[in-house]
Amino acid sequence: MSVFADLVARLADLLDPLFAGSATAAAIVLFTACVRLLVHPLSRAAARGQKAKAALAPRVAQLRVKHRKNPERLQRAVLELHAAEKVSPLSGCLPSLLQVPAFFLLYHLFSSTSIGGEANALLGHSLGAAPLGGRWADTWADGGVFGSAGLVYLVLFAVVAGVATFSYRLAKTQMAAAELPAGVGGQPLPGMDAMARVMPLVSFLTLVTVAVVPLAAALYVVTSTAWSAVERATLYRGAAPSVLPG
Repeated sequence: MSVFADLVARLADLLDPLFAGSATAAAIVLFTACVRLLVHPLSRAAARGQKAKAALAPRVAQLRVKHRKNPERLQRAVLELHAAEKVSPLSGCLPSLLQVPAFFLLYHLFSSTSIGGEANALLGHSLGAAPLGGRWADTWADGGVFGSAGLVYLVLFAVVAGVATFSYRLAKTQMAAAELPAGVGGQPLPGMDAMARVMPLVSFLTLVTVAVVPLAAALYVVTSTAWSAVERATLYRGAAPSVLPG
């Protein structure tokens, strides 16, 4: 934690001439962009893997019918199929999993009153009038929702809502342009209709995260969500619904 706090402080010092009092917030945004840039090659590989996995959906459906009375044999058959086609069942999970440590580092860094036995100086930094270690609920007693600190969160909520709306429309457009993966007899695979309806709405759950975590962690979430939307629009253009990540 001390090393990470020092890294954030050094980034803030570099950005101070440009962002002054909001330099630490800018450092968090820059840190998030660096994390996503490092993970991007894995995201590209995951996109290729997800597309390959989706192409196997009809064959997986046939295996479900063939081994419907033997779940263990079905599981082995699906794994053997993925191995033969060099498709990893977890290919889409790696980019998200590798970002979790960075998020929790920020969360704990701006939730801790002390680091290495010393007071956490980063808690005194802010974005506008909103402390980076504070939460949205704190603004209710400090000027209210429309106070100086509350307005910072309203801007973040507006950005997240905009990104979520973009992601929703993108997913709906991609789903309308692609047919649902067909199973045996040309019927859609079980559960695909429900997934197609629910998946575009997942991005709006980010609003809840931003509302309950420290502002510093919220900045990470907002930046990462915006990056994901652009990345998804590029990597999954024209992909079928089963390929699109949540």
